[in-house]
Amino acid sequence: MTGWRVFPLILVACWAGVAWGQVLPWRGGVARVDITPEQPIWLAGYAARSRQAEGSLHPLWAKALVLDDGHGNRFALVTLDLVGDNFGRQLSESIADAVARRTGIARSHLVLNFSHTHCGPVSRVTDGAKVTYPLDERQRALIAQYSKDVESKIVHAVQQAATTLQPVSIWFGTGRATFAANRRTYIRPNGPVDHSVPVLKVANEQGKAIAVVFGYACHATTLGPDCYQYNGDYPGFAQIALEQQLPGATAMFVAGCGGDINPAPRGTVELARQHGETLAQAVHDVLTGPMHPVRPPLRAAFRRVALPFVDPPTREELLARRGQGDRYDQRLTEVLLERFRRQGFLERSYPMPVHVIRFGTDLTLVALGGEVVVDYALRLKKDYPDLRLWVAAYCDEVFAYVPSERVLAEGGYEGGGAMRYFGWHGPFQPGIEQRILSAIDQMLKETAPDNRRAATRPAPAHSP
Repeated sequence: MTGWRVFPLILVACWAGVAWGQVLPWRGGVARVDITPEQPIWLAGYAARSRQAEGSLHPLWAKALVLDDGHGNRFALVTLDLVGDNFGRQLSESIADAVARRTGIARSHLVLNFSHTHCGPVSRVTDGAKVTYPLDERQRALIAQYSKDVESKIVHAVQQAATTLQPVSIWFGTGRATFAANRRTYIRPNGPVDHSVPVLKVANEQGKAIAVVFGYACHATTLGPDCYQYNGDYPGFAQIALEQQLPGATAMFVAGCGGDINPAPRGTVELARQHGETLAQAVHDVLTGPMHPVRPPLRAAFRRVALPFVDPPTREELLARRGQGDRYDQRLTEVLLERFRRQGFLERSYPMPVHVIRFGTDLTLVALGGEVVVDYALRLKKDYPDLRLWVAAYCDEVFAYVPSERVLAEGGYEGGGAMRYFGWHGPFQPGIEQRILSAIDQMLKETAPDNRRAATRPAPAHSP
């Protein structure tokens, strides 16, 4: 047979292999560890609670997925059934350092994501936790021990996933769920939402899913402050439903840009279960339809973007403010004074973590720290229509709400009112949206493949 006839047959065979999930040269490993506290710890997420947790509805998990592209590049994703507000930069960086030492996975290639369930424990006694929760010495000691345990368990999960790699294929698709609603109705009655459900399937050589990663841009706040049982809210119920449907697979939820989005309706365990099952059905619909193959290589970039605060108060101004305002304002004043004593100054900016992870030319993950409002996801998808884009938030550490310029100008809770609960003296300065978007744009350029035309030509869909 002549060469010109052989070549088309080779192409057909290769594409058939992709469709059957047999060609893509990835390796993947998954691990999970129970992070439900053994002791009753104060629940995070709501300042209105008056006591520590009382049992659990289901376990809380740390789940790790490690992917190897066959070219010496590895990526690790860790999903956590935690609110994340009290995790802190120090803890996330300590985990990243330990992961790098034990697995060789670089900081740029490790993403931690918090489901932001408001029925998970306080994970660290940060300044924000001191403002928000009335923690006595016993609770502080329990939380400190829990923080050490969680750190160790997360590192162990990544290490275990990295040592159990097997040949896998990767597939991507997008579904839709509509229970998310913009919660800033008191300012903008018909605020924006993002109802997309990104789904990543990691399948073994037999085509069976070993991991299903999915996202949604919505607060995990179906249950209110009257819930005192550990649980993952709707993301937890969604993961449970998917793992029941897909025996042997690990379901992993990635929170999106839902800083100003709540589930609707909300208020009961049954509604949390209902939203979870609705989301699981949206994921299942994607898994049973055509999905796009995701091909190597991996490229990643990581940086911290300085987000300036408004000018901080002086020590003298804080001393004059003592005893004023409600209990949270009074606690904040004492926290800021203690920070003056400890370090001699108040921070003028926060270094927001930002990741860009490129999966060949088939998928780009933008992973942002903080409680990012939905405007960012909608803006990025509009600005980069040629990219198959997944925008996640609540990554690495949840240090504050990250408002868009619109939300910052409108004010309200997400625009600056919530800053005290994170231990900050005031809102961010205008201009942060462009700072973040400019950094992402530069990182997209840094990680772009050499063939720029290929970056905008996605692979055709196939049924895996």
